[in-house]
Amino acid sequence: MEQKRYSEMSEWELKQEIAMLTEKARKAEQMGMVNEYAVYERKIAMAKAYLLNPNDFQPGEFYEIEGDPQSLFKLQYMNGVFAWGYRLNDPNTEVALPISLLKKRG
Repeated sequence: MEQKRYSEMSEWELKQEIAMLTEKARKAEQMGMVNEYAVYERKIAMAKAYLLNPNDFQPGEFYEIEGDPQSLFKLQYMNGVFAWGYRLNDPNTEVALPISLLKKRG
C-alpha cells in the first residue's frame, strides 16, 4: 500500500501516524539508535504541523523554537506548513521550520 502524504491525511489519521511514530522513536531511543530517533522526531514534527493552522503564524513575529529555547526565530513568510525566516543568533542564514516547532513567546 502506498503511503499517504501528511497533507492528504485526516486529523484522525495524522494522530494515528504521530502515535505510531512516537512509539518507533521511543524504541529507537531505548536501543540507542540516535540517527533513527532523529528521523522519527522530524517526521513527528511534520505530521504535527498539519494539525495546526498556518494562518495562526504571522510574518514579522518572533517565536521560540521547540527543543532550542535559546534561539528566537523571526518569521519572514509562510509556505504551506513551513515557516521561513531566521534565528536571531544567525540572521544571515534563512531556514524553514515546520510550524509545529514554533512556540509563541510569553
